[in-house]
Amino acid sequence: MMIKEKNMIKKSIFTFPLSLVIAISTQTFAQDGVPTLIVTNKPIAQVAPQTTPSKTAAGVERSASVENRVDNLYSKPVRLPDIKAESVLNPNYFAPVDTMTAQKIKDIQTEMYNLQGQVADSASQLQSLETVGQDLAANYYAAIATINTQLQSGTTPGNPRLKNRLVVAEDALDTLSGNVADLNKMAVQVADLASVSNFLQQESRAAYGLSGSVEEDHVQLAQLEDSLANTATAIERLLNNVNDNITRAAAYMSSERSNLRTLALAISNGDLYGTSLSNRPFSMAQGTDILEQVRYSMPIGQTQQRRVVGKPATPRPLMKIRFDRSDVEYSQALYMSVNDAIKQYPNTQFELVAVSPGMGNPAKLAIESTRARRNAEKVLRNMVQMGIDTNRVKLANLTEDNIQYNEVHLYIR
Repeated sequence: MMIKEKNMIKKSIFTFPLSLVIAISTQTFAQDGVPTLIVTNKPIAQVAPQTTPSKTAAGVERSASVENRVDNLYSKPVRLPDIKAESVLNPNYFAPVDTMTAQKIKDIQTEMYNLQGQVADSASQLQSLETVGQDLAANYYAAIATINTQLQSGTTPGNPRLKNRLVVAEDALDTLSGNVADLNKMAVQVADLASVSNFLQQESRAAYGLSGSVEEDHVQLAQLEDSLANTATAIERLLNNVNDNITRAAAYMSSERSNLRTLALAISNGDLYGTSLSNRPFSMAQGTDILEQVRYSMPIGQTQQRRVVGKPATPRPLMKIRFDRSDVEYSQALYMSVNDAIKQYPNTQFELVAVSPGMGNPAKLAIESTRARRNAEKVLRNMVQMGIDTNRVKLANLTEDNIQYNEVHLYIR
């Protein structure tokens, strides 16, 4: 019985259908894509790929899969497709790239925008200071013009109206001093902005040497460099304007303070030239013998005279003006003569003499004497305008018989 069962098992093994045959290989897939392991319950003929046999040069048949594997040995050289301009200019190549240079550009741009904002604020501040300075200067010169006009027309000593205008002028000048101080502070601030601008320009130039940049980075650096150059030009212009305002304000304030002291004295005396309106400059002038001193003094250059430091040893004639017509032009000659005298004798004193004719009836003598005094007053005004202190000028009048027209003589002593 047992022998019979064994034979049946053996028979069943050898009569098993072919569709259940299992092929085992160490490789899962062959190079031609045909699997080396097939598990199926279908006939092998229906599952295995159909290959078309080919013949070699010797007439030996071989499958297509074998031919493909052999042809792989002859795949070089390969003909590549033609490259066109559209392929080179592919937009994907120019996609934004976050580089170190791009980050540096952003940092410099942020600082540049802050700098430009500070420059704009400084320009607005300068404009405000200039407007304030113009208003103060207008108030000051309006007050000074009122005082000078009234003094020139004639006024009383210590006129309270003129004193009030003088206070207004002094207040305006003091406020202008504060304005100049603000301009000096602004000059320092603008100089600091110029230093920042110079630093940013150096940073932008150094960014060209950073490694890992792309083309767009250098384009942006060029634009940034131009913007910084324009900002530097604006800062330089602003600094020049500030310095010009400081120079002008300091120059006229120095001279105007001296003018205020002169005006204060003029208001106290009631006259623009330092004496009261009620007393004309030559109304109280006395006679002089300076002509006799000059006539009997030794001529210049004939002998060595003793010279006092800064003064001539004896009185010397400097200028003689004859008013034989109404339009005598003497200002230029007077300026040159006085200037030369001060250069040669810095401590010299002047004596201005109104000389009138001594021959004729009393009415004519009185008229000529008045004309001589008025002409001498004109000469005195010219000397004061040249900067001569009235304390250095002695006034006198004189009558001469041998002259026909009134004259004005100027001596140094």
